[in-house]
Formats: sequence, C-alpha cells, structure tokens
Amino acid sequence: MQQNKGILLALGSIPLMMTLGNSMLIPVLPEIGRKLHVNSFRISMLITVYAVVAILLIPIAGYLSDRFGRKAVIVPSLVLTVIGGGISAAGAWLLQDMAAYWTIIGGRLLQGAGAAGAFPIVIPLVGDLYEDENEASKNLGVVETYNTFGKVLSPILGAALGAVLWFLPLAVIPVLCLISLILVLWLIHVPKRKNQPITFREFAGKVKQVLAEKGRWLYAIFAMGGICMFVIFGVLFYLSDILESRYNLHGVWKGFVLAIPLVSLCLCSYLGGKIIGKHKKRMKWIGLSGLVILTISFAILGFFEHIYVVIGLFTLGGGGIGLALPCLDALITKGIEKEERGTITALYSSMRFVGVSLGPPVVSLLQGRSGHGLLFGVMAGVGGIAALLMLLAVKPEQDETADDPSVNRRKATEELTGVSKEKPLSSKLRRKTPAK
Repeated sequence: MQQNKGILLALGSIPLMMTLGNSMLIPVLPEIGRKLHVNSFRISMLITVYAVVAILLIPIAGYLSDRFGRKAVIVPSLVLTVIGGGISAAGAWLLQDMAAYWTIIGGRLLQGAGAAGAFPIVIPLVGDLYEDENEASKNLGVVETYNTFGKVLSPILGAALGAVLWFLPLAVIPVLCLISLILVLWLIHVPKRKNQPITFREFAGKVKQVLAEKGRWLYAIFAMGGICMFVIFGVLFYLSDILESRYNLHGVWKGFVLAIPLVSLCLCSYLGGKIIGKHKKRMKWIGLSGLVILTISFAILGFFEHIYVVIGLFTLGGGGIGLALPCLDALITKGIEKEERGTITALYSSMRFVGVSLGPPVVSLLQGRSGHGLLFGVMAGVGGIAALLMLLAVKPEQDETADDPSVNRRKATEELTGVSKEKPLSSKLRRKTPAK
C-alpha cells in the first residue's frame, strides 16, 4: 500500500507540475507584458508556443514511449522542462525588454517540447503498471485529480508569486519540474519488456489497423477530450476577464474565485475514477451523465449574467467535466493493446491540447461580437455534441462479473491449463463490421 502511494505520488506529480508550469502564468501575463514593454499579443505567445510545440511533438513522444519504454521518454522530457524553465527564468532576471522576451520564448519552446513527453505518457504508463482493470481505472482517476488540482492551484499560486516578484512564477517552474523528476527516478520502476520492440514500419501498420478497426469510438473520445478542455479554458478566460472588467477583482482574490469551479472538477474527477472501477458500461454512462450535466448547466447559464449564478452553474458544469475525464482516460487506456497504447493516448492528449489552445481565442471572438447568451449557447452546443458522441459512438459490451458461472468456469480452466482465452478489452470495445 505504501509503495502504491509513492508510485501515485510520482505519477501524479507530472501532470501537476506540467499544469502549474503553464496555467500559473495566466494571472501574471499582464504584469510580464508591462515589465518587458511588449503588447498583449506577444505576451500571449508565452502560452501559445508552449501548447503548439506540445501538440506537434506529443504523437512522436507516444511512438517513442511504445518503442523504447515510458520511463525512457518521461525522464529526458522532465530534464528538458527543467532546462527550458531555467532559461526563461534567467532571461527574465538578467535581461531586459525584447532580449528578455525572446529568451523567455526560447525557454517556453523547450518546456513545451518537454511537456509533450511527460503528462501524455503518464496515462499509458498507468495502464502498464496496473494490470487489474479496477485498480488501473481508480488510479487513472487519481492522476486526473492531480491534473485538475494543478488547475485549481494555478491561478492562486501564480497571482501570489507574481505579487512578490513579477518573474517569480517563471523561476518556480523549473524547481517544480525538478521535484517531479526526482520522484520519478526514485519511485517509478517499470518492469523490463519481454518482447523485442517492433520496427517503425510494423508499428505504423499496427496503429493504422487500430484506427481502422476502432476509429469509431477512438475518434469520438479524441473529440470529447478536446471539447472538455475547450470548455474549461474558454470559460475560465471569460470568467477571468469579467472579474476584472465588471467587478474590479484582481490578484489573489481573483485567483480564489477562478478556483471555485475547478475544485468541483477536481473532486468529481477523483470520485469518478473511484466509482467506474473496471466496468466499461459504467464508464460510458457516468461519462455520459457528466457531459449531460455540462450541457444543461451551460444552456441555463446563457440566460443569466449575475456573477453568483455564473460561478454556481460553471461549478456544476465543471463537476460534469470532472466525471467525464477519468471515464475517457480509462476507456482509451484499457481499450488499446499495450504495444500501441502510448501513441493512441498521445493522439488523445494532442486533442486535449488543441482544446486548451482554441478555448480562449474562440471565447474572445464570441464575447466581443455576440455577448453572453450566444457564448454559452455555443458551449452548451459543443457539450451536447460530446454527449451524443458518448451515447452513440462508444459501445462497450456487457461487463463480466465475478458471479457469472461461465466466467468462473473459464477462469478455473485457465488456472488448470495456464492458457488464457479471454479476449483483450480492445476487442470488447470494437464494433463488429460486416464482411466485405
């Protein structure tokens, strides 16, 4: 039990540090822009370059993790984030104006490259370390909770550090990543592979086959993950703006208000991971329930602009997203064979980063041209699309139970013969296609 807690601490520290390394800058971006004498577009690139580089490199990191092992990719990636964070912090501390700006941008590029090989690889690593489906699903929920807790902590910690010294959030990022690196090296021990890694040609053929056979539900989960992140970061951007422009709320107090809906997301993510276990049907219906809650709460939110109603309904919708995320993680992790799991989950993580990148600019456009009603109508609409995708595209077969006599007989036979006849979970999630 103690060893398992240590493993989860090391695994969870990766998404926690990666989230803090990006989101913690959001509250202090205006102050950084003033100190460096650059406009708002250029200062927004501190977030954009990080996300864009990660989107481009995540699939490559996924393949490398399948080819050479998860830890062999995670450790160098964390080293890269430490180096990149150190470059950004040094540039802010020692240089001025545009020289400091471009040095920080260079460091953020390296951080984004490191992030591509860190958190996205954690999801398949959990599936590798925990063969029991119930244990894996529960621990995926714990890891997702670390990720959402990072979102809760980011606005508060970023604003507090920025109040002390404008570049202190940049200086803290490499320290946090170094802590995560030490935990991974100390606590994560991945079993050696029994099989020789396949060539790139063989690997590409297998991934193509996986997408051809299971694309219906895989693409749906990719889209749902992107939609969840799009909604979270889009509405956080909107809420951050109106708290300053309408209610004159700044600094740490604004960070606390932004954290309220994220606490709901964090708590529901943890509970969702514990509830779903290894039950694939349960993953679908709990995930669907969360997406329906998101859709309904945002549809109602479009008719009200009072700040307490906005925060309350966003908190409810955030809880719905928290229920959905561990279900998506578990479905995609346990539905793919271990050899292709890193690349497929990396594609899923790329879609989540796409949602992160699109949320703020899309919301900015909608907010400027159409106002509150259409903004949340669009958010409710994309939430409804995600719910329909979960309902129609994800078709897990009936779960087996310990009380099923046929299951017990099969297990007894396997124990006697040493031969397992159980089909992989990927075949259970696969929709049967008619013969050509």
